[in-house]
Amino acid sequence: MKRSFYHFLFAWYLGFCLPVSHSVAMADSMIEYQVKAAFIYNFIAFTHWPDSTGQTINLCIYGEDYFGQEIDKLQNRSVNNRHIKVMRIADFDQLKVCQVIFFSKSVSGQLSRILNDLQNEPILTLADSQNAAAQGVAINMSLINEKIVFEINLAKVRASGLDISSKLLQLAVKVHQ
Repeated sequence: MKRSFYHFLFAWYLGFCLPVSHSVAMADSMIEYQVKAAFIYNFIAFTHWPDSTGQTINLCIYGEDYFGQEIDKLQNRSVNNRHIKVMRIADFDQLKVCQVIFFSKSVSGQLSRILNDLQNEPILTLADSQNAAAQGVAINMSLINEKIVFEINLAKVRASGLDISSKLLQLAVKVHQ
C-alpha cells in the first residue's frame, strides 16, 4: 500500500509539476523576447538612416526565430514616416534588402563572416549573443539580473552611414568607440 502511494505521488509530480516548471520557463522566455521586440522598435525609432532609404524599414530576423508572434506586432507600425515590414530571412544573400537585421543566437558562430560581408551597408545590426558588439554588431542586447540591457558599437554604426540618437547612447550600458 505504501509503495503504490509513493508511485502515485511520483506520477502526480511528473504529470503536474514538471509541465508547470516548463511553462514558467517558456513564459519567461516569451516575456524576454516581448521586451526585446519593444527594444527593437525603439532602436529603429532612435536611428537615422540616409535619405536614400525608402519608405519601408525591412526588419529581418536571420537564424532561429525566438520571438514567435511578438516581433510580428511591429509589422506595419510607423517610425519617422516609414513603415516596418517584418521578414524572416533564411538565405544569406537576401540580407542586403534589410535596413535592420536581428541575428539570432543560432547564427552567432557565423556572425563575424556575415558582418564582414555587410560592412559599410546602411543596415542596423542587432543581436543578443555574447560578445556580438565586439564582433561588429551595432547593438547587442543582454539579459542581466532579469533586465534587458544593451551595448552599442558606435564605430560600426557610423561606418554603416547610420546615426544613433544621443538619448539612446545615454541608455546603453557600454558604448564601443
